[in-house]
Amino acid sequence: MSLHLAARTRHMNPSAIREILKMTERPGVLSLAGGLPSPDSFPLQALQQASDKVWRTQGAQAMQYASSEGLPGLREWIAQRVSRPGWAVKPEQVLVTTGSQQGLDLLGKVLLDPGSRMLVEQPTYLGALQAFAPYEPVCCPWLADEGGPLPQALSALGMNKARAAYLVPSFQNPTGLCLDEGRRVALGRAISQSGVTLIEDNPYGELWFDAPPPDPVASHAPAHTVYLGSMSKVLAPGLRVGYLITPPDEAPGALALRARLLQAKQACDLHTPGFNQRLVWQLLQDGFDLDAHVDQVRQRYRAQRDAMAEALLRHLPPGCRWHKPAGGMFFWVEGPTAWDALASLPGAIEDGVAYVPGTPFFSQQDQAPAQMLRLSFVTLSVPQIHEAVARLGQHLHRAVNLAT
Repeated sequence: MSLHLAARTRHMNPSAIREILKMTERPGVLSLAGGLPSPDSFPLQALQQASDKVWRTQGAQAMQYASSEGLPGLREWIAQRVSRPGWAVKPEQVLVTTGSQQGLDLLGKVLLDPGSRMLVEQPTYLGALQAFAPYEPVCCPWLADEGGPLPQALSALGMNKARAAYLVPSFQNPTGLCLDEGRRVALGRAISQSGVTLIEDNPYGELWFDAPPPDPVASHAPAHTVYLGSMSKVLAPGLRVGYLITPPDEAPGALALRARLLQAKQACDLHTPGFNQRLVWQLLQDGFDLDAHVDQVRQRYRAQRDAMAEALLRHLPPGCRWHKPAGGMFFWVEGPTAWDALASLPGAIEDGVAYVPGTPFFSQQDQAPAQMLRLSFVTLSVPQIHEAVARLGQHLHRAVNLAT
C-alpha cells in the first residue's frame, strides 16, 4: 500500500532552530541559539504549592474536560491585565490557547486561503512563518525603515490588498526592535483605514530593561486587531498557556471570527489542559506577585544583555554591526561582508559555539542577507556569555582572514 500525503504537507517545514539545537547537544558547545527562557527564572516553589492546592481542592475538575474558551477566572484576569485606555477588553474576547503558537495556527486556519496576501516583517518570527505556511499565503515583505514597518505599506498593494498583516512590535524576535508610540499610532490608524486584519504578537512586551514599551497597536485599532499573548516568557513555557484576544462585539465580523476560532480550537484539541489553567489561576489567587516576579526576570536578563553587549564589542571583528536591544532576549548581528552564517555554522560548532543563522527568519529566503545571525543571551550565565562570544569572535576572525 502506498501512502499519499496531503498536498499541504509540502509547505510544512521543520523548525530550523530546533534542528540547530540538536547540533548543540555535543559536549562543550556553548549555545547562543535557542530562544528559551532561563530555567532559573521559573517560580518553581510557588508553582509547586499552587499545584498541590489544585490537586487537593480541584483534582477531579482539573482532570475533567473543560470549556473550549478557557477557565472563566483566568480569562477575566487576562482581560483586565491587557486592557488599556481606549482598549477595554472583556473576558468574552479572550480565547485561552495551548501556547500562543497555537493561536498563530488557528488564525492561519481561519483567516488565510491559498494565495491570500499577507504582510510580514523582514525578518520576522520563524515560528509564525512555520504556522502560516500550510495555509499557503503569499507572504509579502512589509516595507520598513529604521523605525519599523511603514503604515503606508498597508495601502500600497492597491486592489490586491493583504488579507492580514503579522507584527511583533515589542522587542521583536529576531531583531529586538521596539516600535515607538508614534509608529504604533500611525499603524493603528492605517490598519483601521485599510481594513486589513492585524495579528499582533506580544510574547516579549513585559521583558523591558530600560522603559516599558508603548501601548499595543491593538489599543489604536481594536476593531481590526487580533492580539496574542502568553505566559511562557513570564512564568514558564512548559505550562503551554497562551491566549488570543479578538475584536470587540461591535466590530464588523468580530462575532463570526470568534466563533470560527473557537470551532478551529475545538477541532484541534477541544481545550487547553485544564490542570495547567487551574494551576496558573491558583497561583494568581494565592497572591503570587507576578509583577515583582517579572521585575526579577528583567534584572537577570538586563545583566545578561549588558554582558553580551560588552563581549560583542570586545571580541567581534571590524565590520560587524548590531544594536543593543532595550528588552526581549536577542541580539541581531550582521557578520562580516561576504561571510555566510548558515554555511559557517558547522565550523562554529566545531569551535564550541552555536548561533541561529538569519536566513530562516525571512519569508523570501533567496533575498535574505547571508551574513545575519541571531544570538540569545538569556540561557547562559554571564561568564558563559563572555566565553561563547569570545569563541564566536575567534571563528569570525578566522573566516575574515581566510576570505582575505
